[in-house]
Amino acid sequence: MKFTSKTGEYFEVQTLSQNDHDILQQTQSGELAVLWFQSDNNRLIIDAKERIFNTNDIICLTEFHRVEVIDIQSIKFLKWNREFYCILYHDSAVGCKGVLFYGAAQLPIIHLSGEEIKSFELVWKVLEDEMRSHDNLQGEMLQMILKRILILCTRVYKSQTDFSHLTQEKNIDIVREYNFLVEKHFREKHTVAEYAELLHKSPKTLSNLFRKLGNKTPLQFIHERKLLEAQRLLNYTDKSVSEIGYEIGFMDVQSFSRFFKKMEGVSPMAYKG
Repeated sequence: MKFTSKTGEYFEVQTLSQNDHDILQQTQSGELAVLWFQSDNNRLIIDAKERIFNTNDIICLTEFHRVEVIDIQSIKFLKWNREFYCILYHDSAVGCKGVLFYGAAQLPIIHLSGEEIKSFELVWKVLEDEMRSHDNLQGEMLQMILKRILILCTRVYKSQTDFSHLTQEKNIDIVREYNFLVEKHFREKHTVAEYAELLHKSPKTLSNLFRKLGNKTPLQFIHERKLLEAQRLLNYTDKSVSEIGYEIGFMDVQSFSRFFKKMEGVSPMAYKG
């Protein structure tokens, strides 16, 4: 089922199986997606890494994720474009920027259980019912339901991850914004101090916040995002190693090769095979 408007908005709801998985590999600019797995042992390759997802796992994808399907059974699937609902513009309402989407190198994985499953089943039933409506209020209603889904996903994800260690919402917002800024600027900004300046915080403040989140430092988040982009370009383009290094901010191929080998354990040429 798909909602479209004369102004280019679209919002799509489907249940995917092995026979119609091509939609996962077809993305357009500004597109976001939510996948809710309805069975066990779904095997996807996301950004060249194989992953297994089971019943009531949820993942959130952007246009930048590269997805290949090995085996899927049943997935409830949402896809929409920026014109339909822009999470950046509506961040104050849904709070998922830098958490579910545009969170640097991390792929957010949500695991539903108990009452959470019931909540999602209920809101999905309302969504499917609304998709069958055809009046001038349908678009607005679908946006409200999508907003509800994103809020539910954000709440569950925060409760299941290191975000739960940050008791003050303002600290969570700083980390979310840091993640988003890394996603936006990782090609040209390479130090924690540069991001601290954008956030009007000291590097020490950021380090202290990330220490509460776990073992990764703010600098590691930058490095992991640069590594992810290098892996994507090595796997999915014909660009040379020197071109890829330059694209993600290295001035010479030697510096890029040293960085990649330190992070991945092999040289870029060996990784590309």
